[in-house]
Amino acid sequence: MKYFSRNKYHLLVNAIGITVAFTMNFPELIALFSPEEANTVYPGLDWTQVGSEVLFTYLSIIILFWLNRIIFRFNGESIELSTKKVFIMFFLDLLLNGIMGKCFVLLHRAYGIPAIEASVHVYTHPLRDFLLAGIITLSCYLMNRSLKSRKVMMEMQQLKIENIANQFEALKNQLNPHMLFNSLNTLYSLIRESPEKAQEYLNELSKVMRYTLQKDSDSHSISVKEEMEFVYSYIYLLKMRYEDNLTFKFEIAESEMSKKLPKMSIQLLIENAVKHNEISNRHPLSIEVRTKNDSIKVSNRLQLRRGTVSSTGIGLSNLSNRYKLLYKKDIEIIETDDTFTVVLPLI
Repeated sequence: MKYFSRNKYHLLVNAIGITVAFTMNFPELIALFSPEEANTVYPGLDWTQVGSEVLFTYLSIIILFWLNRIIFRFNGESIELSTKKVFIMFFLDLLLNGIMGKCFVLLHRAYGIPAIEASVHVYTHPLRDFLLAGIITLSCYLMNRSLKSRKVMMEMQQLKIENIANQFEALKNQLNPHMLFNSLNTLYSLIRESPEKAQEYLNELSKVMRYTLQKDSDSHSISVKEEMEFVYSYIYLLKMRYEDNLTFKFEIAESEMSKKLPKMSIQLLIENAVKHNEISNRHPLSIEVRTKNDSIKVSNRLQLRRGTVSSTGIGLSNLSNRYKLLYKKDIEIIETDDTFTVVLPLI
């Protein structure tokens, strides 16, 4: 949970307290500069009385802000101030302000603390209490909304960064010399052996490249159906390379096709499985993609390649971050001795 910085919060509360304290007692301050009006409307008015009232108003505001912070925690960006809470805060501030006013009167009578006793001032106390409670409640609400807005903006910025990183990683993987060489080599062989297959291969390759390079920054989420259309094109390219050594099993319910998930998430998991596992006649690789209980699972047997496979670590971490930012959920990684599974929530 994040809050206003201590210095910023104290500066803001003190600025509100000083401004409101002088504003609430503005008629009395004006009267001090007009002796005739002061004697008529505010008999016996002097600077000590006005100063005492201003100080009391300021301290009341500071205390009410402190209590609201303790009770309602309005300065936390994860706290939502509902309409009900705002009304409760207002009436509590109104009640507490009235109680503090009574205490001030008792201190004035018991210890002679300076206070304005003019009838006009006394009769306007309920109105002042109402306005003061309203100002404090509104200030707390606006601070809370400001924090929430800042949180949303930061999350959107973070999401933009994550998507750019994801697009860059996908672009790098699609255009790296090794994969580009393999794709062109496969295409070259197909042109000689089967022009029809070469044309189909080129069509699927263009779909993959177009989807990867698409710069629609608003497409943070995509339907399972759209994602799978891209995945099938991507798989087609892989099958041309690995043939029967790479197999896929899909069990995707039709009811799940319209649900949402982050763009290029299933493709990323398939890519990781192919990248990190041995695929050969001796050790064919099977990848399963299936839906269950509002989620989609991508799993494969663990048959890790010998030697070190270079990895930036951005893949699963990036996918996890995008889920948290988009849906406030996270992926689940299940690894056993012989299988590796990633569970993606569907929205």
